[in-house]
Amino acid sequence: MKMAVLLSGSGRTLDNFHERIAAGAMQGSIEVVISNLPDALGLTKAGKYGYPAFHAKDNGATNAILQEYGIELVLLAGYLKLYQPPPHLRRAVLNIHPSLIPAFCGAGMYGMRVHRAVKARGVKVSGCTVHFANEVYDEGPIVVQQCVALDDSDTPEDIAARVFAAECEAYPQAINTVVARGIDSFWP
Repeated sequence: MKMAVLLSGSGRTLDNFHERIAAGAMQGSIEVVISNLPDALGLTKAGKYGYPAFHAKDNGATNAILQEYGIELVLLAGYLKLYQPPPHLRRAVLNIHPSLIPAFCGAGMYGMRVHRAVKARGVKVSGCTVHFANEVYDEGPIVVQQCVALDDSDTPEDIAARVFAAECEAYPQAINTVVARGIDSFWP
């Protein structure tokens, strides 16, 4: 399956994907990496790995690039912008969220905001959710969820580290599941 990675930051998830593909633990091929920010470290890493890497200022520019590469699956990897795919990719956008949806999700809930909210609420379990993205934040069909046990003494930074470790397992697992079952099997 031909995949594109959309990112806004350091590219830690791209690092994970690259390592998993190289080890034969993740199916699919990364054809292109796109960022909405011109100076995202993830673009530099993409170039180092040999992936075509582009800055695209808006959805139109992003979609034009995706069209050039025949993309079948879009992977949001810390992409901090609501992405609107072209019609043929409307159901083919995967996202990872740093909580167990439906908890701690929705507009404005991302990154450390989620982990601070988890800590403030005092929950005993957090985790991550890989889901198909639609036009509403964090509401598309869920592919994989992974739980992470928390300790009362955990700081938001501790929670973030534990959840990211879970993300490194869950996102490739979800991609492999999508490749095996097909995108349409997840949608009603």
